[in-house]
Amino acid sequence: MPDHTHDAIAIDGPAASGKSTVARELATRLGLVMVNSGDMYRAVTLAVVRRGMDPEDRASIEKLLAGLDVRCTVEADRSVILLEGVEPGEALRSDEVNAAVSQVSAVPGVRELLVARQRALLEVGDLVMEGRDIGSVVFPDTPYKIYIGASEEVRRRRREAEGQVDEVASRDRRDSARKTSPLVIPEGAAVIDSSEMDIEEVVQAALEVLRERGWFERHNKPATS
Repeated sequence: MPDHTHDAIAIDGPAASGKSTVARELATRLGLVMVNSGDMYRAVTLAVVRRGMDPEDRASIEKLLAGLDVRCTVEADRSVILLEGVEPGEALRSDEVNAAVSQVSAVPGVRELLVARQRALLEVGDLVMEGRDIGSVVFPDTPYKIYIGASEEVRRRRREAEGQVDEVASRDRRDSARKTSPLVIPEGAAVIDSSEMDIEEVVQAALEVLRERGWFERHNKPATS
């Protein structure tokens, strides 16, 4: 992995653990860019769905990548994903994408392409990136690793409250069992169980991890609340 002068805060965890919201809050409070790596995989999945492709057809998906226009950039301190030159918006969270994203994300070529683009974003500046393999694969050397979990029942209720119909248990099984970049607790990650915590409590716990690991000293910033 290339050597960078910038640092990444890696936030990992299963579906509906609260990692996206926490990552967004951390980025806002620390003045960093927040990157949702899952949206990159959803963008590729959306392209697969729109073409009527079988999400299990790995060979065809890998061929699709060669001509697929999917870009990951930073604009006005936020990460932007463009599919064929357009931001996909809420289409990334359609039921069809939810049902296929784990299969498409498991395609080795998809992960190779997107991991390279995720790492390249660090050249822009310090960032908070959330996903399922950020601390284990994308930035394994960062000391700022946080894994946010929650019980399956809590996460199921959260998805239902968001109007999502995907089964968190089945997604977790698929993502944990895949051979390429499986969902794991990264080595050296601080684990926060959000089951009985509100977002502010999880954010404060994450900030405490960063304090303990020297983020604020390294970046010459006061320890924010």
